[in-house]
Formats: sequence, C-alpha cells, structure tokens
Amino acid sequence: MTTKIAFIGLGVMGFPMAGHLAKAGHKVTVYNRTQSKAQEWSARFDGLSKNTPAKAANDADIIFICVGNDDDLRSVVCGESGILATAKEGAIIVDHTTASADVARELSTLSAQQGVAFLDAPVSGGQAGAENGQLTIMLGGDASSFTQIEPIIASYAKFSRLLGPIGSGQLAKMMNQICIAGVVQGLAEALHFGLNAGLDCESVIDVISQGAAQSWQMENRSNTMLAGKYDFGFAVDWMRKDLGIALDEARKNGSTLPLTALVDQFYADVQREGGNRFDTSSLLTRLKSH
Repeated sequence: MTTKIAFIGLGVMGFPMAGHLAKAGHKVTVYNRTQSKAQEWSARFDGLSKNTPAKAANDADIIFICVGNDDDLRSVVCGESGILATAKEGAIIVDHTTASADVARELSTLSAQQGVAFLDAPVSGGQAGAENGQLTIMLGGDASSFTQIEPIIASYAKFSRLLGPIGSGQLAKMMNQICIAGVVQGLAEALHFGLNAGLDCESVIDVISQGAAQSWQMENRSNTMLAGKYDFGFAVDWMRKDLGIALDEARKNGSTLPLTALVDQFYADVQREGGNRFDTSSLLTRLKSH
C-alpha cells in the first residue's frame, strides 16, 4: 500500500534509504540542506523535493530523518520551518540520526503535544548497508507506532527491533559504537604486531577469521587496512561524535568506559594527522607512525 512519506536529510545514508522507499512504491518527498542533492534525488527516483522540512512534511503519514547531530535534529524538527510546523495529527516521525537519548526524549515530548508520534531509530550497517537495503535498526518508542512503520522500513532494513521506551534506540546505538571502537583497536594492534613480526598478515587473517577472533571488522576491513586505504566508510569525525555521546551518557548513568575513552583519544590522534574523513579502521595509521 502506498504511503505518503517525507525524508529529511540525504547524506550518504539518507539518499539510498529514501531511494529504497521510493522503489517500494511509496510517494516520497525529500528535503536536504543542500538543495542540489535533493534535486538530484528527485530526478533519479521520480520523487518530489521541497526547500524546507515543513514543506516536505506537509500531509506526510511518516516523516523520516537522517541528519548529523542533536542541533541539526532540533533544527529540522522544531525550527521555524521545521517538521512540526506542518506535521499532521497522527503522523509518525522516525529519526535515524545517531544522536543523544536526551534529544530523542525532548523531541518526542514536543511531537506528542501536536499528536505526532516520535521513534528514535539509529541504524548500523554503514553506507554499504544503506545502499544494499541491509541495515540493522534499533528503535525506542511506543509499540503501536513501531507496528505501523516496521513493514515500511523493511525496504532498507534486514533487521529491526523495538527495544523499549523513547531513547532506547539511541542507547543501543551507543553500545554498538562502544563495541566497534574496541574491536577496531584490537584489529589494528594485531595487524601492527603481525607486520612487525614479519608475518604474511593476509594469510594469518584467513586463518584466524575462521576462529574465535572473527569479526565484521576483520572480514571487511583487514585487507584495506593492510593496503593503507581509508578514503571510504564511516568517518573518524562521526565516530568521535558518537563516542562523545556514549561517554557523556556513561557519566550520567555511572558507567565506567576506560577502553572507549582511550580509543576516543586514539581517534583524536588520527584527526590531528589529518584523517578526519578517514574510515574508522584508520586506527592502524597512528600505530605505524609510532
């Protein structure tokens, strides 16, 4: 069944996600801060583009968001030309931004005052997952809203689950990023060790990836790390933003995250060397420079 959809934010994730929705037969209207990107999307997918979030969200049944951070999110939701200026009663906002749990709760409250539901729904799977429709989505919010949007997000998600009340999706994404940080640092150290030991690291990875050391990072990033290729993937700048959110939340809930704090500083080293836009697997570069 065709649903009227608005999609706000057409970055490396949002652009293909909105495309999957259009391919699934939904009527999609998009907004992007850089208008040329929205026009490119509408030409490719035969959809509509508008010049404000409010115009894109007008009369939409579901409004998807995928922007950069808390401030961007507040701007597109409750700014002067934001979503809530025109969102109709009964609409559902699904926020795919990786942001704080606090801003999810804040915007959920504001949305509810207008009869609009809000789900926080950060994603995992990266640009490739978005392009191939293979994302994992972790959600927070009410069950009835999730039931309505679940078959629609299936156009770009291989798995989604409602994990609890509003904010739960963002808290789960923090756990996801904490895990990734530790795994990537471990892989970087292993490759650094193997290279210094004179081993054929590609052959070693072929062996150890069949055992308990196996990980997504090992399967998908070890070869590019050995080749020194980092001009792709999830940028260090974004990872530091995400780890900052997790560390801030940890201070609030009393968690101790020594490894996460350390790896965050290692990423700061990569930034100082000019690797802001490198993939997160670039942690190996700081070891090679020592």
